[in-house]
Amino acid sequence: MNSETSITGPVDLGDFIESYLPDDELLAATRARSEELGCRPVSCATGAALGFLAATLQARAVVEIGTGTGVSGLHLLRGMALDGVLTTIDLEPEFHRSARRVFLDAGFPPGRTRLIMGRALDVLPRLTSGGYDLVFADAARLEYPNYFDLGVQLLRPGGVIVFHNVLTDGRIGDPMARRDPEVMALREVARAAREDERLRPAIIPVGDGLLAAAVGS
Repeated sequence: MNSETSITGPVDLGDFIESYLPDDELLAATRARSEELGCRPVSCATGAALGFLAATLQARAVVEIGTGTGVSGLHLLRGMALDGVLTTIDLEPEFHRSARRVFLDAGFPPGRTRLIMGRALDVLPRLTSGGYDLVFADAARLEYPNYFDLGVQLLRPGGVIVFHNVLTDGRIGDPMARRDPEVMALREVARAAREDERLRPAIIPVGDGLLAAAVGS
């Protein structure tokens, strides 16, 4: 038996994944601000995955549903093309104020972001169909099926739609949770992504779980 393993025990893979790319000072401060405002931000690993997707797509146009205080938006911006524009939607003015300050503190000029205050289901139909590389949803889970329908229409060929919090601490696979409205909505959007012949979906088990689906090119 390995003596080090017998003393320390096996490494928790979840902890390792989350600590692989830890927050810098700005992200840590933004995460603390989220907690003050009662807003749950994406985890470190989830943020890294979002930045990776944005960089892989060389994304120039991204839609974020649920601005929060700017944690996920900052990850997206850091991965996007240098001239890319992040459009981020939220109902809460305090979240917008915090995110705007974070983006400026990170060195992104105002022209790189478009913060829209409003209900996503009202805003999304006004955006350009087929004009976006990436859509990220992290808002009301009950509305995820509607975000799916509207979000896919926004994507160009090769674009990706991503939903946060799809694993819900394992409840999505729990038959005892079949009547939970949020779980039902998550199962509906997961089924829609799997059955839509335009899409190539996958569940990425980082943080609280990401459901990602790419539009065929």
